Amino acid sequence: MLGYRHAFHAGNFADVFKHALLVQLVLALRTKDKPFCVIDTHAGAGSYDLTSDSALKNREFDGGIGRLWGDEVAASTPDVAAYLDLVRVLNPDGALRWYPGSPRLARALLRPADRLILCERHPSDHQILRGEFAGDPQVAVHLRDGYEAPRALMPPPQRRGLVLMDPSFELAGEFERLAAAVTTIQHRWAGAVVAIWYPVIEREPSLEFLRQLKGLGIPGILVAELGLLPYRGTRGLHGSGMVIVNPPWELDLTLRRLVPKLLDRLGVEGPGETRVEWLVPRP
Repeated sequence: MLGYRHAFHAGNFADVFKHALLVQLVLALRTKDKPFCVIDTHAGAGSYDLTSDSALKNREFDGGIGRLWGDEVAASTPDVAAYLDLVRVLNPDGALRWYPGSPRLARALLRPADRLILCERHPSDHQILRGEFAGDPQVAVHLRDGYEAPRALMPPPQRRGLVLMDPSFELAGEFERLAAAVTTIQHRWAGAVVAIWYPVIEREPSLEFLRQLKGLGIPGILVAELGLLPYRGTRGLHGSGMVIVNPPWELDLTLRRLVPKLLDRLGVEGPGETRVEWLVPRP
């Protein structure tokens, strides 16, 4: 896990999907007056320089944020524009250089009474992350394994909030650890929205993960997926998904607009696919 650096993948199509959904989740929390807390368990470095050697090695951002940058159709679609507007804040001269990770996006949407808690285990990324938010009283940065967060940091004083979990999936057993974390969060902070990003590299592991979650007996689990390549094709990152436990009201309607629009703007060749459905209905 300590060998993983997200800088090589920043701004790719999976990031666009994950972060566009994250923006909608935080915007939904803002619709109520009471303060909320966002806990990002695998926060990364905060923001990424797309002109760095790491980003340029495979230029994954070309197939993600690079496709949306300057896309007038995407910019005129409100659900997509909400995300793109936050990326533009880091690039005020109009040239795409900096890409905001989930900590930057979440921080940009906080109100004065809201809070952000960030966990990052990699020492180098943690140091960068601390520098990003040095002196910010609304943000706490922890050098911590993200899977410790449910027991160590929940519930926060703010009773409303979001837990974002998007580990690197570099180690075996990641899906099992995520399912166990959902159970712990339910026991300690039952009112939280829990959003879990996962890759679709081979179809069966993610399907088994969804079956595990369905078997937990938790009501109100929504799943969204964006696939740019056929899921049964050759090995590689075919798509990604996000499971949302206790989603905000009518988020499913928002995602049914947003996810197909992302496929429309990000898809290149061949049949892509999207999925937005209730894994477990609301009670």
